[in-house]
Amino acid sequence: MKPVFIGSLKIDVPIGLGPMAGVTDSVFRRLCRRQGCGFLYTEMVSAKAVLYGNRGTDALIAFRREEQPLGVQLFGRDPQILAEIAKRMEAEGFSFIDVNMGCPVPKIVKNGEGSALMKDPVLVGKIVEAMAGAVKVPVTVKIRAGFSPECLNAPEVAYAAQESGAAAVAVHGRTREQYYAGKADYEVIRRVKERVNIPVFGNGDVTDGPSAARLLEESGCDGILVARAARGNPWIFREILEYLKTGRQIPKPSLQERCRMMLEHARMLTEEKGEYIGIREMRKHFGWYTAGIRGASHLRAEANGLETLEQMENLVNRLQSGAAD
Repeated sequence: MKPVFIGSLKIDVPIGLGPMAGVTDSVFRRLCRRQGCGFLYTEMVSAKAVLYGNRGTDALIAFRREEQPLGVQLFGRDPQILAEIAKRMEAEGFSFIDVNMGCPVPKIVKNGEGSALMKDPVLVGKIVEAMAGAVKVPVTVKIRAGFSPECLNAPEVAYAAQESGAAAVAVHGRTREQYYAGKADYEVIRRVKERVNIPVFGNGDVTDGPSAARLLEESGCDGILVARAARGNPWIFREILEYLKTGRQIPKPSLQERCRMMLEHARMLTEEKGEYIGIREMRKHFGWYTAGIRGASHLRAEANGLETLEQMENLVNRLQSGAAD
């Protein structure tokens, strides 16, 4: 794959980790980066929460230098608030500022935020224009195919964003009403690519090298975002890179490699967030890492009650030694 420029920001490997609430924290982003992921996003951050000093946002925007290029993803609907918070995030050192216009969660949509913005391309333009005028780093948007099957207006929304100053657009090939059901529509992504001149990143149904190649071929997009398929599988980035480069499908990680990654993940989480929070967050990651492993279901149930790093290490070691059988 060729490098992609988001404004003046060069992305050498245009395969990114899509933002996922409760998943793509600094620890997980670093693990994916080490497996070849080319660029990253924070979890979705409320612009209003930052404005009013909500303490919970500090953890969401924490990052380390090795994560760059890294964008902060904001959500909201007030152009001036978003512009103000974009300036603050620029000062924090983020490589780019992204606006979420695709989140399907009801409480977000009810407030006219996330994917609800797809219904108002004029407001999209006002938001992007205010933000792009407030910062020097690139402003990008993440959208869906449309709000509903009857309104597949991603090309119109992307064009409005481009004309207002957006430097790139990422498109999830499903509507808001689909959530994550059904198949991603790569034809809509292609229509976005044909409508705009800025880089277009495709998202949806990428689970391995062949599916990544199919997205690129069918949509003509410039790069890829991987989201849900990366949960418990940071190796997906090296798999995609190898396949796109050589056409070769490398073997899936061995049980031993999975266990080593789980232990590293758990230790990094406890170091970063403390044992109480870190292990509780690691419970869901353990479930994702062990998906598909024969006989691991009872260990996943057991993981839900773990409270210490030592307990997590013991459970992972039991899995590695074959106690899951």
